[in-house]
Amino acid sequence: MKKPHPDYDPAKSHHTPQGYRNNYPHGRPGGADFLRWQRERLLAPAVAHEVARIPVVAPDLAFLAQNRHELSATWIGHATVLLQVAGLNILTDPVFSARTSPVQFAGPKRMVPLPARLDELPPIDLVLISHNHYDHLDRGTVQALLKQRGGPPQFHVPLGMERWMAGQGIGNVQRYDWWQSRTVNAADGGIAIHYVPAQHWCKRQLLGGEHPSLWGGFVIEHGERKLWFAGDTGYSRDFLDIGARFGGFDFSMIPIGAYEPRWFMRNQHVNPDEAVQIHLDVKSKRSMGIHWGTFVLTDEPLHQPMDDLAAARHKHGVAEADFVYFAIGETRVIS
Repeated sequence: MKKPHPDYDPAKSHHTPQGYRNNYPHGRPGGADFLRWQRERLLAPAVAHEVARIPVVAPDLAFLAQNRHELSATWIGHATVLLQVAGLNILTDPVFSARTSPVQFAGPKRMVPLPARLDELPPIDLVLISHNHYDHLDRGTVQALLKQRGGPPQFHVPLGMERWMAGQGIGNVQRYDWWQSRTVNAADGGIAIHYVPAQHWCKRQLLGGEHPSLWGGFVIEHGERKLWFAGDTGYSRDFLDIGARFGGFDFSMIPIGAYEPRWFMRNQHVNPDEAVQIHLDVKSKRSMGIHWGTFVLTDEPLHQPMDDLAAARHKHGVAEADFVYFAIGETRVIS
């Protein structure tokens, strides 16, 4: 008999002997669906990616280097955000490589240049990794963080990923199941980090278990301020649960890209319309769109999320200032 997953807890409904499952499972495409999608892509007209429309600004590196008191967010691209909270520098899903792939000679390439190299940013204190897909967990970037000046950061990861981290020589790891929390000391008091559910899946290699590690998002609390990084997700009732538990957020980072074709992507990636609904579900005061404008992963044009987000705000009656997209490299103080 095959041994159960080493973290298997039969008392938890999202655990299985083989790994993990969603709280509100509604399936995902299989191998035959993937082949159908790839066949359709080959036969479809070429997609026009208007890369010049993706907003880009030079980052304010001087501000980032000296900032110890302002709560700020800087979009590096895709799902990588530099958060400055309570004097700590926190990176979400750091990917600084040229491609999101097991190798750097093939796979989806970065369409917009990095706004800054990793070594130009202030030393990173904490790294939050939502799940193990290549556009969220990049081995080259993890290895570079290990060698950063001042020493390696602390990594916060979902259950199962600590074994991958150990294989990279990383020991300073905090691991989480859904709804688990940790407290991290900071110069400006402690911050609480919570790991929360998402509607997704997890696999990094062709062979092996379907869901060897968990997937989700992170909530950061400092005093009365609450931030939420959604990671990568399809739409589900999880967001009503998150909104009810935390009572709303001052600032949220919600994916708005990689959503076409809907028949293939809907159970794993939200589109801008669903992202705005999530903004409402979690009771977010302000949100930014992530997971777009950097790598071509799916069939919509790279710039399309900007237009679809505007339409989604209008449909749901959400003010333009309440759900925005940043320029790559842009920093905003969260007031």
